[in-house]
Amino acid sequence: MDLCHHVDGLTMVRGTRKAIRFGLHIVTWNVGTAGPPDDVTTLLQLESQTRETDMYIIGLQEVNSKVLSFLADMVFNDPWTLFFTNFLAPLGYVRVSSIRMQGLLLLVYVKHLHLPYVRDLRTSYTRTGMYGYWGNKGGVAARLSVYGHLLCFLNCHLPAHLNNSGQRITSFQRILAVLQFTSEKAPAVLDHDLLFWFGDLNFRIADHGLRFVRESIVRNRFHLLWDKDQLNKAKTMEPVLSGFLEGQLRFKPTYKFNLDSIDYDTSEKKRKPAWTDRILWRISEHGQGGGSESQGSNAKKPLTVNLNIYDSQMEYGVSDHKPVLGTFSLELEKRFLEPLVELQPEGEWMPGNDGIISYCTTHDYPGSTWDWIGLYKVGFRSDRDYVTYVWVKDDELTVHEDVYQVYLNGEDVPEGGGDFFLCYYSSNMEGIVGVSRSFQVPPHTAGTGV
Repeated sequence: MDLCHHVDGLTMVRGTRKAIRFGLHIVTWNVGTAGPPDDVTTLLQLESQTRETDMYIIGLQEVNSKVLSFLADMVFNDPWTLFFTNFLAPLGYVRVSSIRMQGLLLLVYVKHLHLPYVRDLRTSYTRTGMYGYWGNKGGVAARLSVYGHLLCFLNCHLPAHLNNSGQRITSFQRILAVLQFTSEKAPAVLDHDLLFWFGDLNFRIADHGLRFVRESIVRNRFHLLWDKDQLNKAKTMEPVLSGFLEGQLRFKPTYKFNLDSIDYDTSEKKRKPAWTDRILWRISEHGQGGGSESQGSNAKKPLTVNLNIYDSQMEYGVSDHKPVLGTFSLELEKRFLEPLVELQPEGEWMPGNDGIISYCTTHDYPGSTWDWIGLYKVGFRSDRDYVTYVWVKDDELTVHEDVYQVYLNGEDVPEGGGDFFLCYYSSNMEGIVGVSRSFQVPPHTAGTGV
């Protein structure tokens, strides 16, 4: 029995079995209370065949939070979460984390094959609106361990208007100081190996007048505006921004547009265009990595970050902001090589017949009587999107050394058949720690079953 000899299909780099390349795709978008568009294929770069995306991180601001909408979203998933989940699930991405604070929403999706290596999930938020009493501004964060490296994703909406640059810095300082995770491992945002900070940060272009800014944009002379961008200036002056990196702003400012248009604001206010929507990252000293397009990787570093794409998407017009995307390649030293639990279906599964599941755990796995194994259809959306499940300790049998078996009642094997996974859910770790290979269950036909 080869159940406990795990081999995965990850891309290896640097000629070592312990190093992998992990693709991140981050989106930030102030959606202006609008509903989702018809299609986000371009935004998610789904037609690109050049890079593999292992994780999607979607950060939205100004999601509709009117009372009736917000109450409905508390009972059911909000339209944006449903939209992105339904879009990504058929492609093999599972929603592993989400957090919402009024109009701020953060979603994290991971390819199913990585689920056993994604651990220590936590979320948190901090309000900064109305002196911390109102959540129209502030930050929401999700953190998780990926192959033993602690990553944090922080989605922020900071104060608006040209003359509030100092207030934006103060708000960011408050978010870093106050936002905490209920964990002994990296309780603060800056404690993580790698932090991505993004959102509607609301920094503007100072000094230059409206005509000069628009003329520079029309002529694609964005470099003429860089030194007057408030965030660029703050990065050279504010200690709180020390160590944060960002790609060059080679795309049009993303605010403010007429709705359903690529024309900048033509209202009476004629707001000056600005790069309000940004994606930055910071790698900690103990992470020992870093870099941008111009910085090469170092084989001795357990974690390096390479920026592949930093761009806006002008085709989306549901809001007065354009979405911004960043794609990254992380090179990670694998700090564990095997999942905590390995499992597989035994024999041919048929509707009406008991399904046999074999599994084994590592010696240090913190098992619980509340652990369960779920049967999931290929394309499942989250760890709660199972077809059925079985408690592992109820009828567990030892069949070979550390290999165990449990049985799924034949009445629970889906009559419609299809392609499925088995996933082991850890109660103590609050997540999936083992995923089987995919397997097929034939549909029920006359004469099939007991």
